[in-house]
Amino acid sequence: MPRYRRTGGEPVRTDTQAQRPRRRPATTPEGRENQLISLAADLAERQLEDGTASAQVITHYLKLGSSRELLEQERLRGENALLKAKRDAMESQQRMEDGYLKVIAALRSYSGYDAEEPQDE
Repeated sequence: MPRYRRTGGEPVRTDTQAQRPRRRPATTPEGRENQLISLAADLAERQLEDGTASAQVITHYLKLGSSRELLEQERLRGENALLKAKRDAMESQQRMEDGYLKVIAALRSYSGYDAEEPQDE
């Protein structure tokens, strides 16, 4: 919590936040979320340095540094890479199918079939 000191009538902030320039508000919800996350992390850092952090804050940052969390992050990165590879393979397959259809249409036109004739499947 910021500390204030009275000097003649107006409260003056005495913490380190008073020295930082105020950031411009984000223009997107994602940007705003990132700003708030940054502020929360800064506050947690100050609390940890001052020794005033709650048990929940301490536990949160301890878990982030655990080997289990690191393995979980690695697993998530692997899953994301696998999903991207599957998506790329599906897109490649679709492009190949489109290419085959174009080749078949070209061969039909070369062999004298009208392109507008219905095809028997």
